[in-house]
Amino acid sequence: MVSLTIDGKTATVAEGTTILDAAATVGITIPTLCWLQKVSPTGACRICAVEIEGIDRPVTACNTPVKEGINVTTVSENLDAVRRKVTELLLVNHPLDCPVCDAAGECDLQDTCYNMEVTKQEYYTVLERRTIRYDWPLIESDPNRCILCEKCVKVDHEIVGADAIAVTNCGDATIIETDDGKALKCEFCGNCVAVCPTGTLISKPFKFKGRPWTYNKVRSICGFCPAGCQIEYHVKDGRIDRVTSDDATTFNSGNLCINGRFGYSYINSTERLTAPLLKAHDRQLATDWEKAMSFAARKLQEIVKDSGPQAVAGIGSPRLTNEESFLFQKFMTTAIGTGNLASEVCQGYGAAVRVLQEKLGISGASATIDKIDDAEAILVIGTDLNAEATGVEYRVIKAATKNDAKLILANMRPVKLKKFANKHLQYQPGGELPLIGGLIKAVVEQGGEVNGLDAVKQSVASSSLSELAAAAGVLETDLREAAQLVSGKKSVAIIFGSDITKSAGAAEKVAALANLALVTGAVGKEAGGVFPIDEKNNAQGVLDMSAALGGGSGKSIEQLIEGIEQGVIKALYVVASDLLVSFPDSGKIRKALEKLDLLIVQDIFPSETVKLADVVFAGSAAAEKEGTFTTIDNRVQSLSKAVRPPGDARSDIEILADLYRRVSGTEQSSAASDILSEISTTVPGYATACESDGCFIKSSNSGVTAYCGPLASLSDRPVATAQYPLTLLAGSILYHNGTTSTWSENNLAVAPQGYVELSATDASALGIGEGSAVKVSSAVGSITAPARVNGLLQPGLVFAPIHFRDVNVNALLENGNMTAVKVEKA
Repeated sequence: MVSLTIDGKTATVAEGTTILDAAATVGITIPTLCWLQKVSPTGACRICAVEIEGIDRPVTACNTPVKEGINVTTVSENLDAVRRKVTELLLVNHPLDCPVCDAAGECDLQDTCYNMEVTKQEYYTVLERRTIRYDWPLIESDPNRCILCEKCVKVDHEIVGADAIAVTNCGDATIIETDDGKALKCEFCGNCVAVCPTGTLISKPFKFKGRPWTYNKVRSICGFCPAGCQIEYHVKDGRIDRVTSDDATTFNSGNLCINGRFGYSYINSTERLTAPLLKAHDRQLATDWEKAMSFAARKLQEIVKDSGPQAVAGIGSPRLTNEESFLFQKFMTTAIGTGNLASEVCQGYGAAVRVLQEKLGISGASATIDKIDDAEAILVIGTDLNAEATGVEYRVIKAATKNDAKLILANMRPVKLKKFANKHLQYQPGGELPLIGGLIKAVVEQGGEVNGLDAVKQSVASSSLSELAAAAGVLETDLREAAQLVSGKKSVAIIFGSDITKSAGAAEKVAALANLALVTGAVGKEAGGVFPIDEKNNAQGVLDMSAALGGGSGKSIEQLIEGIEQGVIKALYVVASDLLVSFPDSGKIRKALEKLDLLIVQDIFPSETVKLADVVFAGSAAAEKEGTFTTIDNRVQSLSKAVRPPGDARSDIEILADLYRRVSGTEQSSAASDILSEISTTVPGYATACESDGCFIKSSNSGVTAYCGPLASLSDRPVATAQYPLTLLAGSILYHNGTTSTWSENNLAVAPQGYVELSATDASALGIGEGSAVKVSSAVGSITAPARVNGLLQPGLVFAPIHFRDVNVNALLENGNMTAVKVEKA
């Protein structure tokens, strides 16, 4: 430790601490402009100048480390003069266009001028106007306003890891630009915009929409991925025009992805459902709520009376709040009296959680995601975190770059994290199980934590490491090197996602990962842990809210569709889920839905499933409701209502409560607080009282009785044949989340359509070039889409994103996330 004096106060801090941080420990604030707590210091602006006794000139506090016994002064007439002069010099090249600058009112440079009493400009120069970048999607850059603080570059490189912008040129020609001066190729997270202290980088969708002080800011939780980022909706005249996040937020430190920062525009879409619809003579017509509700309640009662409650089924959604999911299952089990409940969560994440509960006694992740930061080794397997949970990827990048964690990436594709990985294991399609087995065997051989784990050792005893490596499609030496990186570490994090949870044999693969967690000591430590990932925000909440469902008597999606085909299920109630885009074998599902006597769909957009419905309830988006979401690491967080649903649309909780009252004949509150109180007495882990910020950690090893039935029997990995020689993997991409973001004009500005990605080898063999139209066929369907050629994709593997309705890649899948396909020119 080092002791020093700052303005007469004694501070004792760790060696290497900066003077700026040391001052903060004794309550002294030193003014800054270029400093940003979450990135490395730059010392570019010189506003934080301080004096050290015995040194004849001021030094910058943000990047000067403390020394034993030094005496620091932060306030003096000399320092005031220095800071004013520095600020005046910053203004020499800065255009005074505040009246038309979007940063007016929240400009750090303006605030600095005010605080430093810089009221005049003694210097002048002939300004050379630099080209404003109007050609970038979502972000506009005016280099004329730039003060070269480098905050944007630091965030881009150190937190996001995109390396999209850099300090280019030198001297008077220095600017922040892309390396090649061409259009911006980045993740469009907008984190650079958020930290810009001037109006250099601005949000194009927000440009000229209004001044910040004219907006009401509503704190809430992002409704996209399961990282649970805290956000602020900026609301004016009943419309959301911007989303920001404060750096003081606990789990995301103000960092967002494209969905969190720009995806809000789906809420303002003109295609939103604004009133209930009733089908008459094969046409859906707008109606009022009394008619829609009366029709739905009467038909449900008739079907229950004639065919029994088991003739009715429901499909929930991870887009619902906990309160809505709880009320939905209560409606089905109590008002209707059926256990025919399912959700897309059961297609992957639910099965993984069930296995982890059986093997490790945990529900969801074994620790909160901030524990990833301090892990000494991290295995990311079977997930593109960049696409499925960007906030978790930021954690991994932080651990690898700032805390020297050893990162092993295991993936079929060369995803972004590869550039941070100490070892990349690119396995062949379907090779997860032998790969995990190989890692277990190699760790055991190197002395992993195997005491009392004879069953784990036995699980890999029958195969040699070379055999397991060959089956996975990797080198034996690579497995051994990866094992060395995780062996003997005090803390290990294992993170996995949809490439495993939605694949054939998912349960066995997750069980193998649980074994790997045991031999590496990944559970029960202060850092690290086991982290299953799902793309959507409240998958864990869906599982938790079915805990009142006795015996876990829910069904799988496959079972419900089979029941409809057999005529056993005659009515289906679907909430916030597009079965015809989000589920495999959509052709089969469509035929089943067309057989129903009654299809009720509750949604916010005219989805393909909505178009088949007999009655449509116009529901609400995340920003239009109150309640709670539960992250994959068991944080229960409150969201706030920022705006009301459009037109005559209602909140989902109001719709469910109204239908409950009509069908059951008993009262049901539609207040989220009342339902949360009921949840706290019924659902294990939710009895904890909310803290002041509306957030608490539920018990992660509470019992979860998910309404997920047994998984359908999935075949082994797709086998290439002469007819279908390639393997298709369907998955997520960064610029979208589920299908919700495909209704956002902001997201579509960056990723407007679906595509099929081929390796350069396969594309060349097929005579297919970038952008060519291709037809992809499987045993159950075909699609047409533009081609993308990826020189890093392994031959034989084809990738297509799952988000786009225009392509609907799920139409090719029979089950799981992979299938054998044929690709040809369209």
